[in-house]
Amino acid sequence: MPPSSLASLPKALLVGVRLPGVSEPEFEASLDELERLVKTLGYRVVARLTQTRTTLAPTAVLGEGKLLELAALTGGSGHAGVEVERVKDKARLRREAIEAGETDDDDDDQDEVDLSGETTRLAPADTDDLQLIAVDHEISPSQLRNLERATGITVLDRTGVIIEIFHRHAHSREARMQVEIARLRYESPRVRESPRGKERQAGRGSGEAGLELDRRKIRDRIAELKEQLEALQKEYSVRRAQRREARRVALVGYTNAGKSSLMRALTGSDVYVENKLFATLDTTVRALAPEVEPRILVSDTVGFIKKLPHDLVASFKSTLDEASEASLLLHVVDASDPSWQAQLTVTRDVLAEIGADTVPSRLVMNKVDCLSDEALLALRREQPEAWFLSAKRPTDVAVLRQRIIAFFESSYVHAEVLVPFSEQRLLAEMHATMNVLGTRYEEAGVFVDVRCEAAALDRLGARLPEGAVTRLQDA
Repeated sequence: MPPSSLASLPKALLVGVRLPGVSEPEFEASLDELERLVKTLGYRVVARLTQTRTTLAPTAVLGEGKLLELAALTGGSGHAGVEVERVKDKARLRREAIEAGETDDDDDDQDEVDLSGETTRLAPADTDDLQLIAVDHEISPSQLRNLERATGITVLDRTGVIIEIFHRHAHSREARMQVEIARLRYESPRVRESPRGKERQAGRGSGEAGLELDRRKIRDRIAELKEQLEALQKEYSVRRAQRREARRVALVGYTNAGKSSLMRALTGSDVYVENKLFATLDTTVRALAPEVEPRILVSDTVGFIKKLPHDLVASFKSTLDEASEASLLLHVVDASDPSWQAQLTVTRDVLAEIGADTVPSRLVMNKVDCLSDEALLALRREQPEAWFLSAKRPTDVAVLRQRIIAFFESSYVHAEVLVPFSEQRLLAEMHATMNVLGTRYEEAGVFVDVRCEAAALDRLGARLPEGAVTRLQDA
């Protein structure tokens, strides 16, 4: 993005608390990821405010001193108990006074905002007109409300940021409904903390009635969406059932690991690709290209992320079923990301949660073109069983394609099948589900030389006369 465009983006500030058991690299990696999430929302991160504590402060996440420091950056009051009008911070007032010639540079140094210690050093002007505070934790509705009161600006916790991204990136009808369910579940306990309407100010009785009405509307909307989603998912389950006997590969992995780029390279499709977190929310299924017989279907699934909200996992269960019903999972990892091991752990944890951890899988280390020769060599030694490639290199993609085909063919059995002339309709089905090596026509019928999965051969044999299937030994 050009510097001029970047400067026009609304500003955001990150807040993180390092808790016991979290190493400094882990803490920084989590904040870096939150920054990428906030950038995906369209903000420019200008500062970070961090603190080390044994627990999150129950009132407003941060301790009193850090809360006042945060309020100085945002122009808030620093008090969480009552809502007050936002005021300009002292540092900004002092700078404006200097610019107007109304004070000296050495005037009242104690009014400067202290950005030392655990907080990123920035010039006060960098934090003018902040629009968002993003907290790298899942916080309670009251903590969120108190932070907003103390700072005077909008606050989102990590879950809220992720849900907002999902909301903006959902395109299909199913994805939009799934995200809305998760969003309503997230907002429901926060209705009390964000009162709206005149009835909230007309006394406790009418306020409570209005609150219950809002929550009932949310419950009713969730029930309505669930009913619509179940009907839609029945249609999709029929489609998946039709693909059940097909050879299926599912690309799974951390968000922005390069799954969509790899999908486009493997299938020649126009799958949406962008260097943003959660650019893909809708599962896409395409045939491996150039096509093989029988066809191999490749599906691109929603990316995972650390602390992925449970409601989103539940809402996207039908989408993630593509992974649990696949014949092969390709765990796509961004090999150039220093935290790839932690990201792989997150992927495996989510797959276990949806029951896909028993599906055969292979580790695919993507983006190796971003590594030095030394780093790549070290990674190959560390992960000797992994497949290393760059989705940008056609030769790498061609090798991956052959490995996928070889995976399926490794379990094939060789057989000759006699298809009576009265059952010629089976020939087209065999071409679609088996690797047909040759045919010859004789008086008894058509003899078809095939390689296929044993289960597919058994199903075919059950539909033919006894003795029609003869197992062969490969030379």
